[in-house]
Formats: sequence, C-alpha cells, structure tokens
Amino acid sequence: MTLLRTKEIRAMNAAERAAKLKELQDELMHERGVAAMGGAPASPGKLRALRTNIARILTIESELRRQGAAEEKKSVTPQTTRPHTTRVSEEA
Repeated sequence: MTLLRTKEIRAMNAAERAAKLKELQDELMHERGVAAMGGAPASPGKLRALRTNIARILTIESELRRQGAAEEKKSVTPQTTRPHTTRVSEEA
C-alpha cells in the first residue's frame, strides 16, 4: 500500500475520489476486522497508510468544498443596509 500523493488526488475528479475513498474505507474495515479477531495483520504499516490516505482525500474534499463556497460568496453582492438614524437627527 503506497501513500497517495496530493497531486494524484487533486488530479482525480469527484467520482474517482469518492470511489477511492470508499475502497480505502472498506479495506481499512477489513484490516481492523482481522486484527480484532486476533489475527496478525499482514503488514502493520498498512493500517497507518490506509488512515493517512483516507485523511488526505477527506482534507482535499474539504478544501475544494471551502474553495467553492468562497467563490460563490464573492459573486454575491451584499444587500444595501438601511440608513441608521440617530436620536439627534430624529429630534430635528
């Protein structure tokens, strides 16, 4: 199990990232099941690599979601605010 590079993850489209994430989560669940039943994992470093890859994919998904929200926010013009009056101007 090799670590996925961020460049590779960013090159994937959303569907590919979702499929890869599902695949890694299934594999992690399988490995944890083997360890819970008392079996020694084939490669102890594999669990760490799986968790790291899952975290990288989720982090990039979050960054892209945030970036998309920021771009939407920029395109929206703020509404005009009502003019505030003070007591002095109301009395006059």
